[in-house]
Amino acid sequence: MMYTTQMDAAKKGIVTKEMELVAKKENMNVEVLRELIAKGQIAIPANKNHKSLDPEGVGQGLRTKINVNLGISKDCCDIDEEMKKVQLALDMKAEAIMDLSSFGKTEEFRKRLIESSPAMIGTVPVYDAFGFYDKELKDITAKEFLDVVEKHAQDGVDFVTIHAGINKETANVFKRNKRLTNIVSRGGSLTYAWMELNNQENPFYEYYDELLDICEKYDLTLSLGDACRPGSINDSSDACQIKELMVLGELTLRAWERNVQVIIEGPGHMALNEVKANMLLEKKLCHGAPFYVLGPIVTDVAPGYDHITSAIGGALAASCGADFLCYVTPAEHLRLPNLEDVKEGIIAAKIAAHAGDIAKNIPNSRDWDNQMSKARQELDWERMFELAIDPEKARRYRKESSPEHEDSCTMCGKMCSMRNMNKIMEGKDINLLRADS
Repeated sequence: MMYTTQMDAAKKGIVTKEMELVAKKENMNVEVLRELIAKGQIAIPANKNHKSLDPEGVGQGLRTKINVNLGISKDCCDIDEEMKKVQLALDMKAEAIMDLSSFGKTEEFRKRLIESSPAMIGTVPVYDAFGFYDKELKDITAKEFLDVVEKHAQDGVDFVTIHAGINKETANVFKRNKRLTNIVSRGGSLTYAWMELNNQENPFYEYYDELLDICEKYDLTLSLGDACRPGSINDSSDACQIKELMVLGELTLRAWERNVQVIIEGPGHMALNEVKANMLLEKKLCHGAPFYVLGPIVTDVAPGYDHITSAIGGALAASCGADFLCYVTPAEHLRLPNLEDVKEGIIAAKIAAHAGDIAKNIPNSRDWDNQMSKARQELDWERMFELAIDPEKARRYRKESSPEHEDSCTMCGKMCSMRNMNKIMEGKDINLLRADS
């Protein structure tokens, strides 16, 4: 090949097949897309070994993408059950799936996932290190952490979350600035704990060049993780979160020098009035790199409904520049999500992403809504169901409560505004009390 990564190709003026596919999906001029990839403002996570991939772009001017978290744990280690969730996510057209497996036959699940998935696949390799080596955290070496990253890259993972920004400087800022919920990122807390237990620098920060070697070899996109993301609205936008973001900005430039694509991960729990400022900060401090957010979750008091709290924050974040939303399910903070939880989380994230696209004027983003509005005006129920984000639920609700008049619903009946305006606009009479002739 004449290039190592999508970014390397873009800098050399080469349009790859992945760029052509993404440009077609996004109705974007492929040369404009190529230039934005060369600048790092768009990433196409596309591992050379992910043969079933249908590539997607993440970044400036593109549709907001969503990610679905899955994976086995010690308490719930049924691979077949997780594969049902994978199929559901693919059926619902999620653009990305992250395998967050932390126990058992993680390699078996990861390989099945990659082989069957046209969606881009992400992982957090540090989760896999314990089972891979059968070692306690303290005993894993820096080289072994990097070797797990390379194993995931060999398997075909498109992007990896690496918590390289929590170096000793960031850790000291965290220690000096007390938090209500400390470090809530699972990968971030494990990395911090390893540093404390061994009195050493973060291995992903200290050996960042070696990490970039792996990424360049496989065209593995770095999703630079937010170890210090706030786990409560009390901790948002604090000193260690911003310090880590500054470090991630520096690491972004180092990655781009090696033609490694970068996505920046962000908060987290955050009050609504802080969301816009955080989106602006990330884009400024990280040089316009694509931004991937968890939520943001805008209140801490809704366990069982955090798909809603995150959709509220996600819609605002997307409208202010976030490029990639990680879904949150109703089971967040409570347990591993089941199939219904996954569906609810995907729908909430898709609503948030689409609302954000409308607000930031992504080309053609309103077409879907306009088609739905036309179907409503025409009282075309079948067309409404076809266009609904969840057709099955829309059909079920309609069927559960049948109206007297098929051109209305049981909310308004003959007072339906659409029904009556259609009649008036056609010069017809309206009768609300008399039976129709």
